[in-house]
Amino acid sequence: MESSIYFKPSKAFGAGRPEWLVNTVGDHVRFHTDAGMPSLDGIKVALLGVLDDPGHAKPRGCVDAPDAIRAQLYKLYLPANGFGIADLGDIEPGQTAEDTRHALTETLAELIRMNIVPVVIGGGQGHTFTQYLAYEKLERTANLVCVDGRFDLGEPDQGLSDTSYLSHIVLRRPNFLFNYSNLGFQTYLVDQPGIELMDKLFFDAHRLGELRADMAEAEPVLRNADTVSIDMSSIRRSDAPGTTRPGPNGFHGEEACRLMRYAGTSEKVTSIGLYEMDPWRDQDHATAQLAAQMIWYFLDGFGSRTNDLPWLDRKRFTRFHVPIRGHEQDLVFYKSTVSDRWWMDVPYRADREARFDRHHLVPCAYSDYTAACREEVPDRWWRTFQKLA
Repeated sequence: MESSIYFKPSKAFGAGRPEWLVNTVGDHVRFHTDAGMPSLDGIKVALLGVLDDPGHAKPRGCVDAPDAIRAQLYKLYLPANGFGIADLGDIEPGQTAEDTRHALTETLAELIRMNIVPVVIGGGQGHTFTQYLAYEKLERTANLVCVDGRFDLGEPDQGLSDTSYLSHIVLRRPNFLFNYSNLGFQTYLVDQPGIELMDKLFFDAHRLGELRADMAEAEPVLRNADTVSIDMSSIRRSDAPGTTRPGPNGFHGEEACRLMRYAGTSEKVTSIGLYEMDPWRDQDHATAQLAAQMIWYFLDGFGSRTNDLPWLDRKRFTRFHVPIRGHEQDLVFYKSTVSDRWWMDVPYRADREARFDRHHLVPCAYSDYTAACREEVPDRWWRTFQKLA
């Protein structure tokens, strides 16, 4: 692995392998130790820590999060469906912020090319921008999903940080972002111009209260993601006290785990990051335990992937045509005979925009199909149609 030059073994687990119980995650993982990097043959998921906090001259506690999370994760027992997992160690800050960003971008892009899903743990959420840069390097248009109580657009001309990374992504030229989705924004933490911008760009944002009323609504959103960013501050303080911005409202711990399992089962998700966990504020390792359990649920979901994608094998799908009054073409839906999940086929001109070929089949819910049967065009279909047009 060429990017191995950017890594150092974990301070807590690089010198020697602790004696974890048989069948625990720690007993199963291949570690980067003082003896060198592990072999990546047969590896499907790779964990890596980032000891960097973009935009903050004085590092916050999130730079110490990787080993705090590892200590709790490796005690957990393996999910039912086993596969190869590696711990690559930590990327330490370079001489400049650009050096660190370059190292992480190169690493993520290389792992994605190898069909290994990187799980970034620790550091500031400004590295969501770095996750995006990996797809830019691969020249792939990408869908970004952020689990966050805010949009993190920042102020005009603000440097890259955990509160401004989205504007840096949106303003990037050329741009490889096809769609941004927010899960769990809290209206009193978001200004009205931000909400209007989401509508103008045909992005989709889902309020915390709406999602908590029906968490299944998040599944199609995460099934459509290429990369996922989790702000641990989006979880309420009583469940996650050790975050950089703890607050009284947010997702419950079990809901955060459910979101991670949705991300794990999505065949399209090729990278994920957990940020803003602060061990300096944690109480009895509660937040580190929750972050570890969230990763466990992602691994559990990953092991349940069924290669269930309409563009790979349409013989495994039932096709439905729904006529809509006033529309020249029927709305086309696909239902998987394996998982009962649904997709919509949004028309576009492939000869003009071949780079969008991965985005015209949009994950949806059964409720979108029933809405179409009532001659109502689903919001997901309309937003995607506007972007493709």
